Amino acid sequence: MFAPFMPGLRLCRFFYAEAVRPLLDEAYPGLAYAAARIGPGSEVLGFDTARSVDHDWGPRLELFLSSGDAERHGPGIAALLTERLPKDVHGWPTNFEPPGARVRVMTATTGPVAHRVLVTDVATWSVQQLGFDARREPDLLDWLATPTQRLAETVGGEVFHDGPGELTALRARLRWYPDDVWRHLLAAQWTRIGEEEAFPGRAAEAGDELGSRTVAARLAREVMRLCLLLARRFPPYSKWLGSSFASLPEVDRIAAALRDAVATGDPRRRQDALCTAYEAAASWQNRLALADPVEATRRPYFDRPFPVIEAGRFAAALRARISDPEVAGLPLAGGIDQFVDSTDALSDPHLTRALTAALLNRRRC
Repeated sequence: MFAPFMPGLRLCRFFYAEAVRPLLDEAYPGLAYAAARIGPGSEVLGFDTARSVDHDWGPRLELFLSSGDAERHGPGIAALLTERLPKDVHGWPTNFEPPGARVRVMTATTGPVAHRVLVTDVATWSVQQLGFDARREPDLLDWLATPTQRLAETVGGEVFHDGPGELTALRARLRWYPDDVWRHLLAAQWTRIGEEEAFPGRAAEAGDELGSRTVAARLAREVMRLCLLLARRFPPYSKWLGSSFASLPEVDRIAAALRDAVATGDPRRRQDALCTAYEAAASWQNRLALADPVEATRRPYFDRPFPVIEAGRFAAALRARISDPEVAGLPLAGGIDQFVDSTDALSDPHLTRALTAALLNRRRC
């Protein structure tokens, strides 16, 4: 490493205050803009470590101008930063190689700086990031078609300066789902659990220990996502799901049960551990009063010897409290990353919108 590790957001804050802002103040006095570090990057979610510095990490910035100013001044600002940025900030190079590549790495230079300052406007950035212009209030398609990872990247990170206030308003608008959409997504998450909750026990009974453990791990993932939704946190993609879940308050009991479920070699203990996690999550939902309380206790799976929570009961209670007719009529597939699990698909906002629109149109037919 070039210098002792510091969290990326702190480094980006120094980069803005000590390197970028002085140049803007000198060359573009009175320019209205916002400066932030948001979008993709482990530092935006607060999970970067010394390992993160090997790619796409370092002094970076998103600089938001009005659409007119971005067109008029964007190229000039980019050129100014190329020519006059300091070569490093707090020991970290401001130059990234190779320029224009999908993955770039901090590299010391004595010449012009290939920087990572994106000069854009709020509308353009939000369409690229989310698939829609988030300067307006999101509609149902916007909420359901946007992967939770993308939403987490938008409201995470830090805004270092916002003269116009437009970016701050956008982030506040996207801070969390409307209550009925929240209920719908929680109901869809319980439905995912309900579809497989008896399978670890049945697979083990059939002699498929690997299959039993695999389904248990899938269910553990679903419970972690459920808890994040209950806590009003956008679940990140798989690399940071466990870290985000572990940061939640009061999840020690659930986390211990899930660890036991995926580690134990005893199928009966595995099923019981999952039920312990379900019960704790169900009690959490009852405390939120998003729906009428539902008895949060395990029960037999019909006449088979596999205890379950009967997750559909919690989905039904949530659905019963949805007042918006459009949301109430939705299928229980949920949001895009509850029914699509392809990274290529989830990384393309236009495709996620097309897939979600197809689901909504099918419901209307």
